[in-house]
Amino acid sequence: MMDPRTSAQDVTRCDLCETAVVQMHCDACLVNLCTACVGKHMISDESKDHKVVKFQARKSTPLYPGCTIHDKERCEMYCKQCDIPVCLSCLASKQHLGHELSKILQVLDEKKDIIMKERNELNKTIYPTYQDIASDVQNRMNQLEKEYGDLSTTITKHGEDWQREIDKLVKKLKAGVDEMKNRQFRILQKNLDEINNTLSDIKDEIDSMETVIDSNDLSKLISVSSYVHTYRYLPHKIIPSLPKFIPGKMHQEELSKMFGALSSSSLTSDKHGYSMKTSQKSLEGGSSPPVKQLLDEPETVTTINTGYSSYFANMACLSDDEIWTSGYGSIMKLYSISQGLLLKSITTKSGNSPSYIAVTKSGDLVYTDYNERTVNIVKNEKIEEVIRLQNWKPNGVYSTSYGDLVVIMYNDGNKQTKVVRYSGSTEKQTIQFDEKDKPLYTVDSRYITENRNLDICVSDNGARAVVVVNQAGKLRFRYTGHTPSPRKKPFDPRGMTTDSQSHILTAVYFSDCVHIIDQDGQFLRYIECGLSVPWGLCTDTNDNLFVAQFLKKQLRKIKYLK
Repeated sequence: MMDPRTSAQDVTRCDLCETAVVQMHCDACLVNLCTACVGKHMISDESKDHKVVKFQARKSTPLYPGCTIHDKERCEMYCKQCDIPVCLSCLASKQHLGHELSKILQVLDEKKDIIMKERNELNKTIYPTYQDIASDVQNRMNQLEKEYGDLSTTITKHGEDWQREIDKLVKKLKAGVDEMKNRQFRILQKNLDEINNTLSDIKDEIDSMETVIDSNDLSKLISVSSYVHTYRYLPHKIIPSLPKFIPGKMHQEELSKMFGALSSSSLTSDKHGYSMKTSQKSLEGGSSPPVKQLLDEPETVTTINTGYSSYFANMACLSDDEIWTSGYGSIMKLYSISQGLLLKSITTKSGNSPSYIAVTKSGDLVYTDYNERTVNIVKNEKIEEVIRLQNWKPNGVYSTSYGDLVVIMYNDGNKQTKVVRYSGSTEKQTIQFDEKDKPLYTVDSRYITENRNLDICVSDNGARAVVVVNQAGKLRFRYTGHTPSPRKKPFDPRGMTTDSQSHILTAVYFSDCVHIIDQDGQFLRYIECGLSVPWGLCTDTNDNLFVAQFLKKQLRKIKYLK
C-alpha cells in the first residue's frame, strides 16, 4: 500500500493528521488543516487568536502586531511621530495626543511597496551586477593563472639560457686547462728525454771504465779519455707552475641584477571600478541608446517669455512638448513648447514661492517649500503633503528612475547639508559624508539629478563644484570647472540635468554658459548660444536642452546633439 504522505505529491496534506487533503488554513499560525482537524487546532493553543479561513484565501487576514505595553491588545494604528504601532488602549491613554496617526495597514502597504521596490532592485540590478562582478573576478583569476604560468616559463627559459652560457664558459676554462697541461707536459717530456740520453751516455762511460780497469793492457789505459767533468754540470730543474682556478664570488644581489629580478606585484582597489547595471524604465525592453555626437554649434530652437515678475529659476519636463516652470511667486506654470502657450497654473499650498520642482515618472508635479519644511506632490490639481521635516529644510528635489524622491536639505543652523532618498514618505537612504567622514556638500547645494548610471549629481555652489556619488552614496568625483573659462569668471554651478548619453549638463551663472561633462567628470564642451544668466536646466526624451534665463524670465530650447 502506498504511503499517502508521499504519494500524489501535487496534493497538499493536513499538517496535523498528515493524511487528509487540506481544506482550511490558519492565518495566525500558518498551519494547513483539513476540516476534521480545525477544532483540534483551535483548542491546541487558546492564548492565540486563531484566524481559520479557506485554503484558497490563506494569508488574506492581516496579522496586526501585538502591543508591547498592553497585553493581548492588537495595534491597528501607527504613530508617525513616535514611529511605533499603537493599540486602542494606547490612544485612550492620550500618550499620543496631537501626534500624526495612520492606519497601520497603510503603513504596512507603504513598507511592502518599499520592500517590493528593493526586491526588484536586488533581482534586476544588484544581483545581476554582482554576478557580473563574480564572473569578472573569476576571469581575472584565470588570466592571472595563465600570466603567472607564462612568467615562470620565461624565468625557466632565461635560466636555461644562462645554463648554456655557463656550460660554454666551463668548457672554455677546461680547454684552457688542457692546453696549459699539454704545453708543460711537452717541455717536461723533452727534459726527461735529454736526461735519459745523458743517463745512457753515463752508463756507457761506466762500462768502458770498468773494462779498462779489469784489463792489464797498458795501451788501453793510456788511451782512455774521461768525460766525467761534463756530467758534473747538472741540468736545470724545470719546475712547472700549476694554474689556479679563482672562482668569482657569487654575491646574491649582483647575481640577481645580472640574471634579472621580479618587479613588485600589487593589488589595487578601485572604488569606481564597477558600476551598477542600469535598469531604468526608459531602458526597459531595449538596449543602450544610440550614440549621439555633439553639434559643432548648438542652436536655439525657440524662446518663450514666462511672465514671472522678478526671476525665473526652475523647470521640469512633463513631456517633450509640456514643461513645468517656477520662479518668483507662488504660481507654478505649465507651458506648451510648440505653441508657446500657458496651459495650466498651480498655486502652492502655503502661498510661498516653491523652492525647487520636479516631475515624477507617473507625471505628477513635486515641489519643495523651504519655509514650511515640506515636500509636496500635485495630483489631479490637488496638493498633498508627502514629507514634513523637523530640524531640516528641503531644497533641491528630483524623482529618480525607480520612483524615489531624492531631496537636498539643510539643518536649522545652516551648518549641515545632506541628500535623503525617500520612497513615498519613508526615508530610505542618507548621503552626507565621504569615506573619511568629511561632509560631501556645503550649505549652498541647490540642484540635484540622477544620471543614467544611477549616479546622484549635486551642484554645490558653496564649494564651486559638481559633486557626483554612486547609487550607494560613495563619492565618485568632483568637477570644479574647466580652464580657460568663458568670461574668465569663477565656476558657480546652478541648475543641472543629464541626457541619454549620460552627459552631465550644468548651468554656470556668471559665465553665461552651460558646461557639458561625461559621466566620469571629463569636460566635453561649453554651450553659450548668447545665454544670459542661465539657471535651471532640464532635458526631454529627445535630448533637447531647456534653459531658464534667470533675469530675462525666458525659457530657451536648445539643440546640442546630432
